[in-house]
Amino acid sequence: MNRLLLTFLLAICWLSGYSAKLTPYIPKENPLGIGVIVCPGGSYFWLDKEIEGFYVAEWLCQNGIAAFVLEYSHGGWGAFAYHLRTKGRTFPAGFNDLSNTLDSVRAHAADYGIRPERVGCMGFSAGGHLVMHAAEQLAGTSKSPSFVAPMYPVVSMTHPCTHKRSRRGLLGEFPKRSMKDSLSLENHVPDNCAPVFLMNCDDDPVVNYYNSVLLDSALTAHGVPHQYEHYRTGGHGFGSSAEMTTPEAIQWKERFLDWIKRLFEK
Repeated sequence: MNRLLLTFLLAICWLSGYSAKLTPYIPKENPLGIGVIVCPGGSYFWLDKEIEGFYVAEWLCQNGIAAFVLEYSHGGWGAFAYHLRTKGRTFPAGFNDLSNTLDSVRAHAADYGIRPERVGCMGFSAGGHLVMHAAEQLAGTSKSPSFVAPMYPVVSMTHPCTHKRSRRGLLGEFPKRSMKDSLSLENHVPDNCAPVFLMNCDDDPVVNYYNSVLLDSALTAHGVPHQYEHYRTGGHGFGSSAEMTTPEAIQWKERFLDWIKRLFEK
């Protein structure tokens, strides 16, 4: 391959990946003082910033909840296309971004009109894996999210239902067995995990529905307070958009609002 062309492709691989950024959506009134860090999906290679990020944040904001769209570390289109490992953008870069963002949002809670003890995370697909991993790893610490909502999430890195593209985006081409084990969420749910709102669809064509079944079973076994919204139809990648899913699956939005209000209206 021409050396100039190769240099150009390598530059694309580097520039197309990571751009850590936080976009806040602050409602005029937030009676319960809730904040949600929104993590879009994208197989840890890219981010669906609009459908699973900005649109979701706008919906939360319209319902009196502060939202913060996090553009966390990810490999980038170049890494996906050319199978190159973008150093500093695979695990634990995204986790570190989310952990730091939790600290930052809480530190500026007064500016955002939220309560620092009511800051949680919502993630979609690979973003669902990210927020649930944070809930497991940070459980029992001051950094722990107050709640998490993994939506049609990637869960396992070892089970036959594994979403292999997300595993490659997170851990590279040839991950060690120990790393795959440590990032299989179903095996590391702590008893003191934050409350969880879990949602998925049986007909999901991208992430096998059994990922959520594994997580639900683990949450149940450890006595973690959670609500599992399990729909027959709905697909994948729809975020909060009714036009991209079924009337059945879009019910998750009202169910989530009911759940979060019950959580903090006690």
